[in-house]
Amino acid sequence: MDVFKFLFLLSSCIFVSTENTHVQEQLFLSSLGLSSRPRASIHGPVPSVLWNMYKQAEKKRVHASDACTVPEYGVRGNIVRYVMDQGRVIAGSSNGCPTCVEHHLYFNMSVLEDVEQLSLAQLEIKFKQDSFPASRTDLTFNMHVYRVLRSALKGMAHESSRRLLISQSVQVTPGTIRFNLTDLAESWRRKGKNYGMVMALQATRFSNELDQVSDVEISYQGHVEMPQLMASLVVVSLNPQQCRSRKKRSAYYLPVTPSNVCKPRRLYIDFKDVGWQDWIIAPQGYVANYCHGECPFPLSESLNGTNHAILQTLVHSFDPKGTPQPCCVPIKLSPISMLYYDNNDNVVLRHYEDMVVDECGCR
Repeated sequence: MDVFKFLFLLSSCIFVSTENTHVQEQLFLSSLGLSSRPRASIHGPVPSVLWNMYKQAEKKRVHASDACTVPEYGVRGNIVRYVMDQGRVIAGSSNGCPTCVEHHLYFNMSVLEDVEQLSLAQLEIKFKQDSFPASRTDLTFNMHVYRVLRSALKGMAHESSRRLLISQSVQVTPGTIRFNLTDLAESWRRKGKNYGMVMALQATRFSNELDQVSDVEISYQGHVEMPQLMASLVVVSLNPQQCRSRKKRSAYYLPVTPSNVCKPRRLYIDFKDVGWQDWIIAPQGYVANYCHGECPFPLSESLNGTNHAILQTLVHSFDPKGTPQPCCVPIKLSPISMLYYDNNDNVVLRHYEDMVVDECGCR
């Protein structure tokens, strides 16, 4: 349990009792933007782009870089989420397109905190390659994406509650189809404004002879067959409270010589020890370190003491019972990046400040 206490206090002078560890856990989770410990019900695959971004972030830890820019998307941000679609296939066909198959797409934007500034929301669509006959290379699909303006009443025409956003032809290929929906996603953050979108797919056959297209109905046992798709919304946001300019630092090695003087001590945090391995994807643990040691009189320059701490040690030398020594505390900390599942089973890559103790001082 001592490891758990060090994770939250980072070697302050306060000792936390066992019964308060739950409170400390809640405070720490809150600082991560989580209302409670995630209980991921579906451990879906981690998008390869997030793995690559995580690895790049780890490489940049010892170099000068802007911690609040996501170069992969060219926007400001320190949080990247893959928000999963919570919609469904709409039963029945639209009056305006009887040969279309419609999907209701819904992305929960309430996962963003109020303080976060939305930088990018990109819709990504992939077709499942094993869900459609590979022999149907003569087919392409008309894709229409509509914004849902309001809930349609029973018997009411759907067209009156929709507004066309995107219309284009696509083919069932291994690639990803991407659309920028930042402005729309920003409007979804307002209460009562997120009704999602509708994506309509209509199969079309190319005619090589006439170089024309014609609508077709691909049926199997009386049902319209369409390729299955997977939709997600890549959301990049900036939490300005967790964003500071990062100064270049060299690799820091803790001294191995025994000493009672205030200095950083090695502490490795294994997330299994605190029961977080079920929702943290990477890292499995990290070197957090902690500060420990005395602040003796006279304070040397290497102890990074403040003027107040210098005077306090002076008074302590005359009155050790009435005046305590200054505390050995972190004075320089560095960030780490974490890849994890949030409370909605979304995969999140997030940059966190003040997670590793680099230097200690007397305060």
